[in-house]
Amino acid sequence: MSPHIIFFVLIAYTILLFIVSWITSKKSDNETFFVGNRVSPWYIVAYGMIGASLSGVTFISVPGWVGSTQFSYMMVVIGYLLGYFIIAKVLLPLYYNLKLTSIYTFLENRFGFWSYKTGAFYFLLSRIIGASFRMFLVVNVLQIFVFDAWNVPFAATVAVFILLILLYTYKGGIKTIVWTDTLQTTFMLLAVIFSVIIIIKEMNMNFFDLSSLIIKKDYSKMFFLEWQDKRFFLKQFFSGAFIAIVMTGLDQDMMQKNLSCRNLKDAQKNVLTLSWILVPVNLMFLFLGAALLIYSNSLGIDIQGTSDNLFPTIALKYLGSFAGIVFIIGLISAAYSSADSALTALTTSFSIDFLNFEKRKYLSEKQKIKIRYLVHFSIATLILFIIVGFRAINDQAIIAKLFTIAGYTYGPLLGLFSFGLFTKFNVKDKYVPIIAFVSPFICYLLSENSEILFNGYKFGFELLILNGLFTFAGLLIIFKKKKIINKND
Repeated sequence: MSPHIIFFVLIAYTILLFIVSWITSKKSDNETFFVGNRVSPWYIVAYGMIGASLSGVTFISVPGWVGSTQFSYMMVVIGYLLGYFIIAKVLLPLYYNLKLTSIYTFLENRFGFWSYKTGAFYFLLSRIIGASFRMFLVVNVLQIFVFDAWNVPFAATVAVFILLILLYTYKGGIKTIVWTDTLQTTFMLLAVIFSVIIIIKEMNMNFFDLSSLIIKKDYSKMFFLEWQDKRFFLKQFFSGAFIAIVMTGLDQDMMQKNLSCRNLKDAQKNVLTLSWILVPVNLMFLFLGAALLIYSNSLGIDIQGTSDNLFPTIALKYLGSFAGIVFIIGLISAAYSSADSALTALTTSFSIDFLNFEKRKYLSEKQKIKIRYLVHFSIATLILFIIVGFRAINDQAIIAKLFTIAGYTYGPLLGLFSFGLFTKFNVKDKYVPIIAFVSPFICYLLSENSEILFNGYKFGFELLILNGLFTFAGLLIIFKKKKIINKND
């Protein structure tokens, strides 16, 4: 495809987002930015969260992952159903009863200052890393297929991309994102559907012929029964449940959209609806991955680099201009949908959890908005530097790296919230940061040496569960024997 066409698509799509931003950010204030004035329709939030849940990682990495893992990822997705049910029935009632803006203030009410700051810190660390990886995926594709041809430095490409996100989110915040996410989800799903249709047409098949071929080649295998395998179905299922709990239920980014709903009942309907929609949507991405592999093998196409290059290489080099445009629109949609909400959530968390916006009553609304703008810009700048640095060390499929890192950074959050919800004991608050640091470190050592220590066993996504258990056990060591009266009861 011509770089000029790709660039035109990027600009046209961005202009569309700015129009939505202009409409939704009228008469906005801090309440609008943080929780959308709590008037978001639940069905709009649920639909838009599909795009935010998938992101550029799913759009590129999951199809490429089929070559090594087949459809085993579906067991993770099925595990999401259990995780989202727990979010709806346990976490959302807690957040709504406490009328939280930042969900990590629960930890301050429950344990104290250091627990609160530790939870907020781990969210910031997790989301900054995750957002950087997701944005890298997209910007790197644009760099290779557009801006390298014009000799534009990678850092400049990243800077422009982040600046565009800053401009359409800085005012309306979560209210704008709820509506732009619906647009982006639509384009992302259409991109997958059209890509499958184009491949079927190119191979002179119909849908049922392609499905039979995928089954015949064993790409569709979901259940792996060897307990030592990373793809062992029970490990995948329970890992999926806990991934959903921590990366949605304990994540300010995802919960901020839920907290913008009108009431608890609407937020619960949103979460449960989303969980069921994600099953066929992820299956669709895996089906696309298998179709891409069959197509590339039939033509003897050599995919250079990591498996993440499978989809962009075929879409932009082999399937014609229309397929390339479809891919670019889907990719840009996936990138914007995750990056804009992450930037907004990070700004919210830092403003509430570290700058204490809700407690500094002496600040006027204008002063708070000015500080919020500065935080928004500073976080965007930090993400820019991380993306530029990450390009030099990209050495595996992004989704595997993302979930591996999440296992270390979300584990302490899982342990802290579990201890706060399911026990009535307090802890020696000043020691919590130590526990939250030691637990991921122990998990890292076990993961690196698991095959020697556990007779060939390889840790997969279940590392997240182990991390949470270590944190929970550490909190038991430093708990205070005297029961407390929970401030949240």
